[in-house]
Amino acid sequence: MNKLIYLADDEKNIRDLVKSYLVMEGYQVETFSDGLSVMDAYRRKKPDMMILDIMMPGMDGYAICREVRRESPIPILIVSAKDQEMDRILGLELGSDDYIAKPFSPRELVVRVKTIFRRVGELPSAAVPESEEKILCGDMTLIPGQRKAVSGTTEIDFTMKEYDFLLYMLKNRSKVYSREQLIRNIWGYTHIGEPRAIDDLVKRVRKKLSNAGSTLEIVTVWGYGYKIDGC
Repeated sequence: MNKLIYLADDEKNIRDLVKSYLVMEGYQVETFSDGLSVMDAYRRKKPDMMILDIMMPGMDGYAICREVRRESPIPILIVSAKDQEMDRILGLELGSDDYIAKPFSPRELVVRVKTIFRRVGELPSAAVPESEEKILCGDMTLIPGQRKAVSGTTEIDFTMKEYDFLLYMLKNRSKVYSREQLIRNIWGYTHIGEPRAIDDLVKRVRKKLSNAGSTLEIVTVWGYGYKIDGC
């Protein structure tokens, strides 16, 4: 079944243009002109991805992102005319998986959508070989090919960036990484100005590990960054 994408933007020409490109790539797309209508649709049926404008009537993209992240790890791509550094940081802090500024190329947006789906495991789990490598650390098991994280017998739902962070840290468990290094390796930004995006991500990951009763720890190295403990 084709992936379902909810696209919310108060500009009709943008909605129509982006939808046409995504449909050509085989995606199902439902469009919305305001935040409240896309949230109503989300509560009735969960999509595979949400593409959200920031400035919309009723409920802005930040508020939607915050609300969805309380219960779901589905990918969220923020599209906005607001391209200030702090706007991008806030979007990442709230759990968005990517951020693209207007004006943008629809082809670039399609590429980003494909990349996100590929990273969260676009192929069905049946296509993943039984010999898929597992990464073990304490009571935590990661299966990268399935984007799966299990603490003991409890599966944990991480967002794409949360999973990327944990995977990166477990693969490099003997090292300490600065916030800047983590941002560069996880989001691909060479400079984001503030460390708050990674700090907020770490808080979310810690909370999910704690809720699952995991012994894995993300240790703060004061004045520098983070490392993994509990392996």
